Amino acid sequence: MAPVDGPISAADFDRLRRIRAAEPAKIAEALAGRQTRDLLTGDERLFIVAADHPARGALGVGSDPRAMADRYDLLQRLASALERPGVDGVLGTPDIIEDLAVLGLLDGRIAVGSMNRGGLRGASFEMDDRFTAYDVDALVAARLDFAKLLVRINLADDATAATLAASADAVTAAAAARLPIMLEPFMSAWEAGRVVNDLSTDAVITSVAIASGLGASSAYSWLKLPVVDDMAAVMSATTLPTLLLGGDPVPGAKPGSAHDAWAGAIDLPGVKGLVVGRTLLYPEDGDVPSAVDRAAAIVH
Repeated sequence: MAPVDGPISAADFDRLRRIRAAEPAKIAEALAGRQTRDLLTGDERLFIVAADHPARGALGVGSDPRAMADRYDLLQRLASALERPGVDGVLGTPDIIEDLAVLGLLDGRIAVGSMNRGGLRGASFEMDDRFTAYDVDALVAARLDFAKLLVRINLADDATAATLAASADAVTAAAAARLPIMLEPFMSAWEAGRVVNDLSTDAVITSVAIASGLGASSAYSWLKLPVVDDMAAVMSATTLPTLLLGGDPVPGAKPGSAHDAWAGAIDLPGVKGLVVGRTLLYPEDGDVPSAVDRAAAIVH
């Protein structure tokens, strides 16, 4: 995909590079000085733009295997999204969050820190989802507003036990710190040498039940769930506040099909908004503001 123009200037990028090379202490200062906001305001819904894909080695979008490889282009797209009305915040790993903080793009926004996953796509250790980015102490120190973790549950892979234990510990620590934590659960399986998530309604309900019980307290637990066939049944499986995930752009899909799915589920009891990444940051027509505005209208 062709790079897009955006609100970040060449001088801004020069300053970012200079700080990273010569004055790295200013990164923590930028986070410490960030203007924060209440998690829920107004209609009490959230629209979060996700950008934690590169740290998982997932750089492709559609037919372009390197769409997210250009960090400057990605930051321009994020900046374009974050300046749109109705966008509440961003989800990213430390490298992304710190770039945005130095650029001054997190003021008044919800910052969600991805704890990331160690199981990279296609790796022999793909189900070993130990955390490789933020932990709860680091999230609190950086004054971030939300934690996010992935919980892939593969009943045929022993690595799942360690993933569940680590996830439970993170939920317990987040509750102790009074930090909201977003759990993204999937029932997963090995198929032809790769891990595939089961997006059937029954599988999603099962993943919800397992994730909801993780940790010594669920007081600060949220869910991040895919939109599947019977979302009413899924949302009947939990009282936890839930954000709908966007999923990957599907080549050849009917235009607007993702938006139709979100619109069909957004008013279900317990649904509090959307967390969407590549679908909005890399729309087929390249018009990030229009794609973001359309999704924001569904949420708010």
